[in-house]
Amino acid sequence: MRLARVALIWAALVAAIGVPVALAATSDLLAYRGPVYILAGFAGIIALGLALAQPLLAGGYLPGLSAYRGRRIHHWTGAALVVAVVIHVAGLWITSPPDMIDALTFTSPTPFSPFGVIAMWAIFAVALVALFRQRLGLRRWRLVHMSLAMVIVGGAVVHAMLIEGTMETLSKAALCALVLVAAIKVTVDVVGRMRAARPLRSSQ
Repeated sequence: MRLARVALIWAALVAAIGVPVALAATSDLLAYRGPVYILAGFAGIIALGLALAQPLLAGGYLPGLSAYRGRRIHHWTGAALVVAVVIHVAGLWITSPPDMIDALTFTSPTPFSPFGVIAMWAIFAVALVALFRQRLGLRRWRLVHMSLAMVIVGGAVVHAMLIEGTMETLSKAALCALVLVAAIKVTVDVVGRMRAARPLRSSQ
């Protein structure tokens, strides 16, 4: 019974990420796009999927993984997220430099651009701050990390929902909703554990 539950949870995660990717691959819009643009677009979709896996790994919600292994995979998935975003941005830059300049300078007429740029800088900020994790201390690191993570999730979800592109609408909305729920759930749980631990430390 436990094995079936573990398999079901992992299958649900794979489906939540894989179905939007698969449906995007069948989009008629791909016929009018070059290979670099298609690569950039799918890198963005993969990044959104990784944004779902990240909080689940950090919160220990994926069965079959020890806390240590979950954290290690969380670190590697975070690195993969940075790479996916770099490919996404670089590909769009190659295909249309003026559009990317407008986006990066927050002068783009498209409403989805600023949300994507904000999420991108927040992702880079998390990667940079991670280098100074030991200097920050565990509590301060968690606060900074969770704050930036919510910026990433909020920006990425709005960015994705406003784009009318290759992603199928319903599967995209479902993935975005799951990303939001997972991020909020983990944030609430971590904050609760931090508050519970504070009286314990003060009493010692």
